[in-house]
Amino acid sequence: MNPPIGIISMFYARPFLAAHFPLFERMKRAGMDFVELLVPEPGELDLARTRDALRDAGLGVVLAARVNLQRDLASDDPAAHAAGITYLEYCVDTAAALGAQIVGGPLYGAPLVFAGRAPTPAVEAQRLPRVDRVVAALRRVGGRAAAQGVRLAVEPLNRFETDFASTTAQGIELAQRVDEPAVGLLLDTFHMNMEDGDLPQAIAQAAPHLVHFQANECHRGFVGTGHVDWTGVARALTRAGYAGPITLEPFRRSEQRLGVGLAQWRAPTEDEDTPLAASAAFLRAALALARQEQA
Repeated sequence: MNPPIGIISMFYARPFLAAHFPLFERMKRAGMDFVELLVPEPGELDLARTRDALRDAGLGVVLAARVNLQRDLASDDPAAHAAGITYLEYCVDTAAALGAQIVGGPLYGAPLVFAGRAPTPAVEAQRLPRVDRVVAALRRVGGRAAAQGVRLAVEPLNRFETDFASTTAQGIELAQRVDEPAVGLLLDTFHMNMEDGDLPQAIAQAAPHLVHFQANECHRGFVGTGHVDWTGVARALTRAGYAGPITLEPFRRSEQRLGVGLAQWRAPTEDEDTPLAASAAFLRAALALARQEQA
């Protein structure tokens, strides 16, 4: 069977609230197997009601953590570091309450430009303790996750969004340093397209640690509309035996007015369920062909 394919909740709405539960049916009709919800902040969602709504729609669920400068495992500010641990523990508990088995994202913290922090040159005397802080914290939260049947999927982001783990090789090193079965990797082809020279090779190298995968175009449009080599990606995932979830995150590219920033979330202005369904079908076909080739 193909890996399950899902959609990020902010494709439709952000924040995602109880008023948006009817969207679950639309996701299902568009061919989605699950939804990747941003971890709701306290009070945003009633978790029991959300779990029931997902079940009624026949959707699974994966969670995406939201780190910031105030909850940052990489920070040398003790309060921000401690808040980062507390937040990830909250994410694990939320996942267990919703029936989600994965919490993914840049769990190490260290947000860059989009969080208002510019990159600075790495000083070895600061870099090593920073790495140690992240490793120890992920190992600690990983133990809590394992006890609740949840896995943490750490996502490398491109160089403009973090200065901690941007390449697949750096993500692999982090997973190896943490050395906790409940802590693995999330790979996103949007970021890989910028930072990894060979996507299939990077997937193969990460295979032992791969927990979650996000299939995104070079320009954040619908899968199949850019230059990512989806045949190669599908073959690599198939050779790796990857059967976990694959999330689509098509952020809108239809805005062509000069002076309008693309690096921001924008609410949908039209029904995009048809291209979403076509995008999922395209990816499923690539995976099916890769599986047939390997048989």
